[in-house]
Amino acid sequence: MKPLDLCFRLVCSLIAISTVCGFYLPGLAPVNFCEEDKKTSDCQNEIQVFVNRLDSVESVLPYEYDVFDLCKDDQEKRPSENLGQVLFGERIETSPYKLKFRKDEPCHKVCTKLYDTSKQEDKVKLDFLKRGMELNYQHHWIVDNMPVTWCYDVEDGQKYCNPGFPIGCLVNLDGRSKDACVINSEFNKKNTYYLFNHVDITITYHSGENESWRGARLVGARLEPKSIKHSDENSQSCEGPPMDIPKEFTGNLKVTYSYSVKFEHTDQIKWASRWDYILVSMPHTNIQWFSIMNSLVIVLFLSGMVAMIMLRTLHKDIARYNQVDQADLVKIHRQSGLAYEDAQEESGWKQVHGDVFRPPRSGMLLSVFLGQGAQIFIMTFITLFLACLGFLSPANRGALMTCAVVLWVLLGTPAGYVSARMYKSKDISY
Repeated sequence: MKPLDLCFRLVCSLIAISTVCGFYLPGLAPVNFCEEDKKTSDCQNEIQVFVNRLDSVESVLPYEYDVFDLCKDDQEKRPSENLGQVLFGERIETSPYKLKFRKDEPCHKVCTKLYDTSKQEDKVKLDFLKRGMELNYQHHWIVDNMPVTWCYDVEDGQKYCNPGFPIGCLVNLDGRSKDACVINSEFNKKNTYYLFNHVDITITYHSGENESWRGARLVGARLEPKSIKHSDENSQSCEGPPMDIPKEFTGNLKVTYSYSVKFEHTDQIKWASRWDYILVSMPHTNIQWFSIMNSLVIVLFLSGMVAMIMLRTLHKDIARYNQVDQADLVKIHRQSGLAYEDAQEESGWKQVHGDVFRPPRSGMLLSVFLGQGAQIFIMTFITLFLACLGFLSPANRGALMTCAVVLWVLLGTPAGYVSARMYKSKDISY
C-alpha cells in the first residue's frame, strides 16, 4: 500500500470517528429541567411525582395507592407499563404532588380528609388506614425515573437510604414504639397511631452550565416523613404536635396532608452515577472467610474419604478377578455355553456399565427435562450478558423480567431440538 493511500484512509477514519454521535439506551435517556421562564420543548419545568403500589414486609398483599384514603390526583394518569412491570406488580400513577424546578415550597397543602366514625364508610376507611400503619406499609414514590429515598442514621454513624417510607407507625399498649415510631421521642402515647401526613422533599440537581446540554438534570431525590397536626390547614408554617390517632377513636377527625420542597445544587454527582448513593447505603455483610474455609475443608475431607473407599473396593475386585485361573474360567463358561469375553464383561465391578448406559424408564420425561434445562441455561446466560453490557439497568423498570420472558419464548426452538434429539437417540427410543 502506498503511503499516500495509507494517509488518506487514516484521515477518513478520523473524520468518521469524529462525526459519530453517542446514543442512550431505551428508557435511560436523561431529562433536562429549566426554570419557568426558560423552559422549551427539550427542557421542561414541571417535575412529576409518581406513586407506586404500597407493600409491607409484614404482609404478602400489596395494595394500589388508590386503595388507601390518601390524596389523589384530579387528573390521574397511568404511564404505559411494559411486560416486566406488569409481572412484577408495578402500579405506577400520577400523584397530586406537583413540583416546579428550583421553586422552593416551605409548606404547601395537598388535601384535607374528614372522617366521621358515626358513618360506616368513613369508619371503614379510617380502620383500613390504621391497619396499614400497624403492618408498616410503605410508600414508593418516583421522581425522574428514580426512587425517592428516605435516608436516616443507623449504627456506627452510617446512613441508610430506604427506597420507600411508611404511612405511619404505632405505639402499642405496652408503650413500645414499633417501626418508624422510634425516630421521634414525641411519639410516646400508648396505644396510638401516628400518621405521616407531611414530607420534606429535597431535590438535588446537576447544573449544565459547563456541559454540552442546557438546563439541569436531577441526581437525587430524598424526603423525610413527619407527623404534624395542622391547627390551621391554610397556614404557611408546617409545625405543630404529632398527628396522633387513638386506636379506639370515636368522633370526627380532620387530617391535612402537606409537603415542603427545596432544591440543592451540586456538580459533584454526575447524572450517570446518581444511583450510587442508594447502592452504597445498602447494608453490606462482611465475608465470612472462616465459614467458607470450614465448609471447603469438610467437602474436601468427605470427597477424599469417598474416593479412598472407591479405590480400595475397585482394587480388591480387580485383584480378585486377576487371581482366577484363566483356564478354569474358560472351561467353566464353555460348559455353560458362554464365551470367555462374555464372562469377563459380566463379572465384578464391570457390571456397573450396564446400569449407567441402561435406557431410562421414562425417556419422554427425561427428554423434556433436558430441553427445559437447555432453555433455562441459555436464557440465563444471555440475560446476564445483556445485564453486564448495561441494557438491563435498574433505571429501566421491568426490563429484566421482560428480557427473560421474551428470551424464554424465543428459545423454545433450541429446547425442542434438544428434547427431540435426545428422545430419538438409540438408547431412549428403544
